[in-house]
Amino acid sequence: MTDIRSAPSPQAPIDFPPHDPGHVGRRVAAALGIALGAAALVAVALYLLGGLGVAGAGVAALAALVPFAVVLLAIRWIDRWEPEPRPALLFALLWGAGVSVAVALLFDLGVQIALASAGGQPDDFVQAVVQAPIVEEAAKGFGVLLLFWFNRKHFDGPVDGIVYAATVAAGFAFTENVLYFGRTLVESGIGPQFVVIFVARGIFSPFAHLLFTACTGYAIGKAAERGGAGLGFVAYLLGLIPAALLHALWNGGLSLARNTIEYYFVVEVPIFVLAVVVVLAVRTRERSVTRQRLSEYAEAGWFTEAEVALLSTWSGRRRAMRWADQQPDRHRKRAAMNRFVRDATRLGHARQRLLRGRTAIGRTPDERELLGRIVEDRQVLTARA
Repeated sequence: MTDIRSAPSPQAPIDFPPHDPGHVGRRVAAALGIALGAAALVAVALYLLGGLGVAGAGVAALAALVPFAVVLLAIRWIDRWEPEPRPALLFALLWGAGVSVAVALLFDLGVQIALASAGGQPDDFVQAVVQAPIVEEAAKGFGVLLLFWFNRKHFDGPVDGIVYAATVAAGFAFTENVLYFGRTLVESGIGPQFVVIFVARGIFSPFAHLLFTACTGYAIGKAAERGGAGLGFVAYLLGLIPAALLHALWNGGLSLARNTIEYYFVVEVPIFVLAVVVVLAVRTRERSVTRQRLSEYAEAGWFTEAEVALLSTWSGRRRAMRWADQQPDRHRKRAAMNRFVRDATRLGHARQRLLRGRTAIGRTPDERELLGRIVEDRQVLTARA
């Protein structure tokens, strides 16, 4: 880990920017968004408690935590390279678990009232194959679009879109599972029917909603690489098409298939494998962007080539953390190394954003601030205990 000590000093002092008034606006928007999601979640929780009872809702929530935890671990794995801000992820989770579910329930109530007024009866198949895919994916995807509009600083590309979409979907799936598990408990108790529902939703299809909404997130993420708010909305509409189609394929196929298990392995598993391949590809590209952009900073004297190699690979980052753990003041060094890796990764993505406008290094507040932090991180790393 001697390359840290040989890193060059910056060529010029950091010119820190003045206070950014937009930062306050983003904080207010984040607080309002989280409050809206929390209020919607409370309303949905009261609805579930009223229909399922305290005991039924409690047991159902405990059962729903199993697939929920698995999905959150998968999201964390996808988001490891450049983690998204926790407030943004919290908003995404609340939007999925609260707002999206509330929209779907209210829309379904409206349809039932309209049909009753016209003397008609709801069609379960149409509801599952047409109404649910369109309404649910539109509601979930709109949460990702809001993050694109109000969180542009941390919305850089497809990986971010997938992470935000998956988090929204995780919240939605959790609440939906509580509803399904709870209804089964009320109707038949903890018996064979409950086991079947739990296995089908909690074990065989924990990633279903994640897969659907990720299509919208990927599309919005591609828009984040190229344009502004208008292009993001167009990407949202385009991403809804595969999201709703996959959702309809899932619901309709399971309803019509003669052999549910065979349908699952022949149709749904290959789609899931393809989705995993896409995620691996975009994660690899994310690491490539980090290496390319940091190499440009190395040419300007901010990093050594050895540091670029260290920061742009998983093996290099592990070596860096091992080096920090071997130092006498290892806790301080490890914290500084974590910041160094995080700030350098964010710097690479900031540079990528700058390149879209062909702006030179060091001319935006975001970039100057990150370069200043990196200087401070390096000072801690090179200081003797």
